[in-house]
Amino acid sequence: MSTTERVRELLAVYGAPEANAAELLCDRHPVDAVAFTVIEADLSAHDLTYGDLRRESARFAAALADLGIGPGDSVAVLMGKSTELVVALLGIWRRGAVHVPLFTAFAAPAIALRLVASKATVVITDADQRGKLQPGPDMPADAPWRVVVVGGAPEEGQLSFRELIAAHTPDEPAGASAAVGGDGPLVLLFTSGTTGTPKGVPVPVRALASFQAYLEFGLDVAPDDVFWNAADPGWAYGLYYAVLGPLAAGVRSLLLHAGFAAPLTWQVVERFGVTNFAAAPTVYRSLRADPAPVPDGIALRRASSAGEPLTPEVISWAQERLGVPVRDHYGQTEHGMMIVNGWADAVRAPVRPGSMGRPLPGWSAAVLDDAGATPLPPGQVGRVAIEVADSPLMWFTGYAGAPEKTAERFTGDRAWYLTGDAGSTDEDGYFYFSSRDDDVIIMAGYRIGPFDVESVLVTHPRVMETAVIGAPDALRGEVLEAFVVLRPGDPGDDALAGELQQLVKQKFAAHAYPRTVHFVDELPKTSSGKVQRYLLRQRRRAEGGTP
Repeated sequence: MSTTERVRELLAVYGAPEANAAELLCDRHPVDAVAFTVIEADLSAHDLTYGDLRRESARFAAALADLGIGPGDSVAVLMGKSTELVVALLGIWRRGAVHVPLFTAFAAPAIALRLVASKATVVITDADQRGKLQPGPDMPADAPWRVVVVGGAPEEGQLSFRELIAAHTPDEPAGASAAVGGDGPLVLLFTSGTTGTPKGVPVPVRALASFQAYLEFGLDVAPDDVFWNAADPGWAYGLYYAVLGPLAAGVRSLLLHAGFAAPLTWQVVERFGVTNFAAAPTVYRSLRADPAPVPDGIALRRASSAGEPLTPEVISWAQERLGVPVRDHYGQTEHGMMIVNGWADAVRAPVRPGSMGRPLPGWSAAVLDDAGATPLPPGQVGRVAIEVADSPLMWFTGYAGAPEKTAERFTGDRAWYLTGDAGSTDEDGYFYFSSRDDDVIIMAGYRIGPFDVESVLVTHPRVMETAVIGAPDALRGEVLEAFVVLRPGDPGDDALAGELQQLVKQKFAAHAYPRTVHFVDELPKTSSGKVQRYLLRQRRRAEGGTP
């Protein structure tokens, strides 16, 4: 079957008017097949079958019906990776309700924003997270949502997840699955807010076609793989491809019920025989920096990265130490993954240093000029855009309740979706990320993407990670400044700053070197690990710009 035929087949399944999320994600799979292996911090583990999920999610769906939850209602979830999380999500979708993810690293203001904006009527929370829901400066005292507590005794006015499930049987009519159709809502996921107020992205059931296509073409997850996507399901990459994609495809996936630590990650990969691994670049950089040797017996056949551009030193380290390169993949909350260095035989090609790959089957993209919608020739930096008519897997149509923000993302005729990222292509159609549009540095008329400079800086053996910004300059408009995190115990000095400037001149461009190098302990990041360059720009403006 060709990739085009496979895309058409997936769209027919997930876009059908009678599409039923619980059926597609759970009930159609063999009851004894393992959906997830849930691993605890002490490496104890248990398997969760589709039969388990069907039984327990039906009971929870009946409990949600008792709380008045029906099709289209929003239910927020503030939980870590666990058995209860998957049961809760499938229970929500079985009712035809909408899941609103809340990342467990969020503070109260971020949680309140999402609860109010989504009009959530129920919040399911781990016991150790419920303190964030207490009335206070950021959380309303007369909140309209009910709180369901997982893993602990409920406090006054709260409900127990365990007791709600125990009160129902799997065969109650209220626990039956509701078909909302391919255009029906599945998730309301808010963007990270790196460039403004977070915006609600409605994810329909038909988006599952795109998620499964990426699992097949991009990650090349095989039926006998031990697949582990280490991303948190509070964010798009984790929710789409650690939970939804594997459930749709009916493949076994690992869930680690613990926070990230490099030693624990190595132990899981070795103990459970992980063969297909996906994670953010931050994870790979942390593994690379871990002083412990890479364990013997690691048997990875696929390694993938998404969320931030992958710097070259990680790719070469992985090839040398893991026996497999890490392939960089690009996508957004609004679409999932769409431009990738795919692993599947049908799309696999040699990795080109610095490239995020080519469009997946079902997607068409180009780099447009700044003024209109004219595709630029290879080598020129412009706006990365998706061609709507030629992208059958595209499912995003607009932000919830934000028509003005939606209009900013499309050209006037809606022929192109503008990603908000800048980049370029080469003669063979490979895409190269340059920056977020608002991260582009304009120096003396030159457009410079910070990632190009950062990719050179991190090749220095003393550098762990870096972020490059533009700072005001009376002569050039802007000049580059670099914020550099060195290896532990290395304070940096003027001599190293000079080395780094010279390195950029030699390896990238003579005009694009950082005029100032700041050695810092850490970089500001979102909870999902994306560097917030705008905060560095704000810091420099507050300090008066360039020295």
